[in-house]
Amino acid sequence: MTSRIQIKRVYEEAQAGDGLRVLVDRLWPRGVAKEKAAIDIWAKELAPSTELRKWFHSHSDQYQEFTVRYRVELDERLPELQERIAEFSQPRLTLVTSVKEPERSHVPVLQRFLQAQFSD
Repeated sequence: MTSRIQIKRVYEEAQAGDGLRVLVDRLWPRGVAKEKAAIDIWAKELAPSTELRKWFHSHSDQYQEFTVRYRVELDERLPELQERIAEFSQPRLTLVTSVKEPERSHVPVLQRFLQAQFSD
C-alpha cells in the first residue's frame, strides 16, 4: 500500500506513472505555471490550517508536536473530508507539495492518514 501513494515536489517533472496528482498545499506554489505543475486536483482543505502552518513556521524545531497537531486536525475534519478522499481512490496517487523538505512537512502525515483510510 505504501507504494500506492507517493510524494513529489511540484518542481519535479510530472511522469506518466504518477497517477492522480494532488496538490496538498494551502497556497499555490510561487512561480509554477498551472500547466507545468500538471495537477489534477488541488486539495488545499487537506493542508494544515493557516494557524497550524504559522505555528510550525515559528516552531520548526518541534516537528513531532506539529505532526500530532496536524493529525488531530485531520481526525476532527474526517467527516467533511470523506467525499474528497473518495476522489483519491485510484491505483496510483501522488501527493504534490512545494515545501523544501517534504519529509519534514505535513505531507508524510497526510500520506499515512490516507493510507489508513484506504486500508479500512
